[in-house]
Amino acid sequence: MPLLFVLLWSTGFIGAKFGLPYAEPLTFLEVRYLLLVVLLVPFAILSRARWPNWRLAGHIAVSGVLVHAIYLGGVFLAIAHGLSAGLTSLVVGLQPLLTAVAVGPFLGERVSGRQWIGFLLGLCGVVLVVLEKLLAANHVGLSWSGFALAAASLLAMTVGTLYQKKFCSGMELRTGTAIQYLAAAAVNGVAALSLETMEIHWSHEFIFAVLWLVFVLSIGAISLLMVMIRRGAVAQVASFLYMVPPVTALIAWGLFDERLGLMALGGMAVAMAGVALVVRR
Repeated sequence: MPLLFVLLWSTGFIGAKFGLPYAEPLTFLEVRYLLLVVLLVPFAILSRARWPNWRLAGHIAVSGVLVHAIYLGGVFLAIAHGLSAGLTSLVVGLQPLLTAVAVGPFLGERVSGRQWIGFLLGLCGVVLVVLEKLLAANHVGLSWSGFALAAASLLAMTVGTLYQKKFCSGMELRTGTAIQYLAAAAVNGVAALSLETMEIHWSHEFIFAVLWLVFVLSIGAISLLMVMIRRGAVAQVASFLYMVPPVTALIAWGLFDERLGLMALGGMAVAMAGVALVVRR
């Protein structure tokens, strides 16, 4: 399950690569969320899934806003404000380490010395992979507003993951994900109406990108993430996110012939070693 999650999550760049030229970031995300609501709410009703009480539904909605609306919105807006994709992924890549710091006070989970070494190794591996991308691009792409948005995205994903584990353990997957995307669509929609023109240039590429993000990322990868959070320690689950930049680089090399040098390959090996130290029993 973790390996499948990493593989699916790493293909998110495909949607961004094909879709963002045809719509503004928040508008692009809003189309994605609305389509998910149209698909998931009737599915939950027709399959007679159990709906949560109002208290649990409120917690699920908060988790959805953090993990979907603020996290993804922050990533897309950071890139739109001039921060390079490599630096954005590096800032967001701090999430497993930040989660490891927070799980003790928030959830009472213990992180061993071996796991701390694994977290640091994973971070070093991500830095090596991203650094090669930045050097190959011949520009760094610095933007303070972009950094602030990426940092907000990092905090939202970290808090959202911890919140999901602490307050949403009784969530039924079908109804829970429907509520999460409904809440994300509401918050993201207000932001899109306030900040963007919401103009869309419909094309085959845009439709492909939306469908890919809806079925592969939002339904496939997110469902796996929620199941892993419910079943395992949050710090261990978060450590698998260290594998996303290396796997993304591999996919980009295979599909788009992007450069994959010795530094990136070494970073992949270091990240894999770090994750192995974290999850090994």
